[in-house]
Amino acid sequence: MVESTRVRSKRLSFSGKKTLSSFMQVNIASLRQSGKLRTSETYRATLNSFMKFMDGKDVLLSNMDAELMMGYETYLKEQGASMNTVSFYMRILRATYNRAVDKGVIRQRFPFKHVYTGVEKTVKRAISFKVIRQLKEMDLSHSQSMEFARDMFMFSFYTRGMSFIDMAYLKKSNLQNGFLSYRRKKTNQQLLIKWEKPMQEIIDKYDTMGSSYLLPIILDAEADERKQYKSAAQLVNSKLKKLGEQIGLPIPLTSYVAKHNAFAI
Repeated sequence: MVESTRVRSKRLSFSGKKTLSSFMQVNIASLRQSGKLRTSETYRATLNSFMKFMDGKDVLLSNMDAELMMGYETYLKEQGASMNTVSFYMRILRATYNRAVDKGVIRQRFPFKHVYTGVEKTVKRAISFKVIRQLKEMDLSHSQSMEFARDMFMFSFYTRGMSFIDMAYLKKSNLQNGFLSYRRKKTNQQLLIKWEKPMQEIIDKYDTMGSSYLLPIILDAEADERKQYKSAAQLVNSKLKKLGEQIGLPIPLTSYVAKHNAFAI
């Protein structure tokens, strides 16, 4: 009798919190209270990613099924996520879902049975400093799009591997007193980077008069900013791939390679 009352009280304590977002918020708060700040940040990043996939719409835990999670896996791959990143998000969502099952909030439906939750050996993406210099010195005046892609790659490299989405949303106000200060979109982490001459040289090449943004990625303040960012990201990665092929790189050249090189060289 005592045990059944305890189980019932657990279920009641989570009444009204049967959506993924609300249930994860409870877990995130609990992790923070117990001092597990880093873990809470990974849960927050996972929730933010999934909510983007859902276009901001929450989902009932009871409605999470294999089809939905397979759709999320496809979305992550289309966004350029590695299989290890896919697995990282899926394992956090699975842990959250299983916790809800354990607490009697929902019954087990095994929504993660068809998605990837393993760990792949990471392919080395770093390239030599010689190749970085070769990219920097290439004459690309014949193609504005190629030159733009190369410059965005170099800007990411100079800024210690800044992600393309963070570059897109950089404001001129982020640059003050010789330092670039910004928050990562993915984790909300605050970063501070010393402003160097090569960064300024790239900025000086492009006309951003009348824009509040530092780089020429989001060009029209009246249009959908996210669409502009995604379109520019696709263009840059397409042109970088061609540049990599031109110089005979053994791996595809993408904006992610700049991040790996920023920490490898």
